[in-house]
Amino acid sequence: MTTPFLDLKNINQQYREQLINACTRVIDSGWYIGGTELDQFEQNFAVYCGTRYAIGVANGLDALILTLRAWKELGKLQDGDEVIVPSNTYIASILAISANQLVPVLVEPDPDTFNLDPAKIEAVITNKTKVILPVHLYGQLAAMPEIMAIAEKYSLLVLEDSAQSHGATIDGKKAGNWGDASGFSFYPGKNLGALGDAGAITTNDTELANMLRALRNYGSHEKYKNLVQGVNSRLDEIQAAMLDIKLKYLDEEIVHRREVAQVYLEGISNPLIELPKIELKAIEDQQHVWHLFVIRTLHREALQQHLAAHGIQTLIHYPIPPHKQQAYREWNNLSFPISEKIHETVLSLPMSPVLNIKDAQHIVEVCNTFSL
Repeated sequence: MTTPFLDLKNINQQYREQLINACTRVIDSGWYIGGTELDQFEQNFAVYCGTRYAIGVANGLDALILTLRAWKELGKLQDGDEVIVPSNTYIASILAISANQLVPVLVEPDPDTFNLDPAKIEAVITNKTKVILPVHLYGQLAAMPEIMAIAEKYSLLVLEDSAQSHGATIDGKKAGNWGDASGFSFYPGKNLGALGDAGAITTNDTELANMLRALRNYGSHEKYKNLVQGVNSRLDEIQAAMLDIKLKYLDEEIVHRREVAQVYLEGISNPLIELPKIELKAIEDQQHVWHLFVIRTLHREALQQHLAAHGIQTLIHYPIPPHKQQAYREWNNLSFPISEKIHETVLSLPMSPVLNIKDAQHIVEVCNTFSL
């Protein structure tokens, strides 16, 4: 038996007829960019997140880049301003900062949740600090009530990186509705995945939403009139139409992800494997949507080989922390021991809305038979 890490074909097979009908509808409409399909998805995704606006863009990285760019155009940021960001995030969160000539300030995560540690934020705030960029890693919301309190105290903007957390909540408030804005990715493997690249920004700020709509479309709010120097980063009609179909099933798919996670949490008992630390309140409050199920072990290569020998595919999210990447070689001598230990020991088990519970139980059994 082979268990793939993520079976995208089967995930989308569930909605195949509806997806084909949506594509056919767009093809037959003759309108492929900036039409009614985009409008409908933006409205529905905003309602889902609880925000006033959702602005579709080409991908999740652009969602972050353009939000920071919009704040610069609106006079809220300038070159050299500092953005606080977790040191163990995927590099896209940091690339968005650098792309805007802003300065990333890396902060160690909470070793239990792997999310930005609020207790470490105030120590790095300077007169150049203007933004906090929390990343809801693996599908679990960062400690947003605490982070928002710090942001209010110091008059800082908050940009959520919600690329992995569609549908996660704290006290009934969803990812994407905590900060001043949020960037989402709809990369095919995300909890809400397109059939190609796609992204969106959510916000309750009308001025920001208007600027973002211009920026994504060459800086134009009206054809051939350009307010600012924008880019081409548009969510096309076909992807919007397919996302709108899949959005209807997102909560149902999250329920299944939680069932799989519960099998892992209750079943894996091998002392060589460290499970995610999830408080009961976090489970009851639906903070976690299990984009990934990430375990830790000091024997990652051996465990990965053991699982592979039993037909179980695993991945590492992520093997190299941003400050050790050649792209940021000026940081290579910096030390972030919590992040480095996380990146050296994490391993992601199969997780998806179509992973059979029996297959999850088999994965548990194989994990429990691992030994040195």
